[in-house]
Amino acid sequence: MFCLNVILTVKEASDAEEIQGLLTEACRLSRTEPGCLRFDVYYSEEPATFVLVEHWEDEQAWKNHREEKAYQEIYQPQVMPRVERVAHRVKLLLE
Repeated sequence: MFCLNVILTVKEASDAEEIQGLLTEACRLSRTEPGCLRFDVYYSEEPATFVLVEHWEDEQAWKNHREEKAYQEIYQPQVMPRVERVAHRVKLLLE
C-alpha cells in the first residue's frame, strides 16, 4: 500500500471557501480512480489548512492518479498555486 498525507495551507484566507469546493470535487473524482483505497480531505479553519489522506494500492496507482482529471484539471492548476504544500509519505502501522 502507498500512503500519503498532504498538508495544504491556503495563502490567502479569502480563497479558503473556493479551495474547499475544489478539493471536495477532486476528492470525489479521486475516489473513483483505479487503485484508490481511500481519499479523504479534512479542513481546519485556523489557519485555513486542509489535510489530504490518501491510500493507494501501490505507488503506481498514485502515479496514475497524477494523470487523471482530479489532479490535472483541478488540483494542479487551480489549487496548488494558491496553497503552501507539505507532503509526507507515510506507512500505515495497523490496518
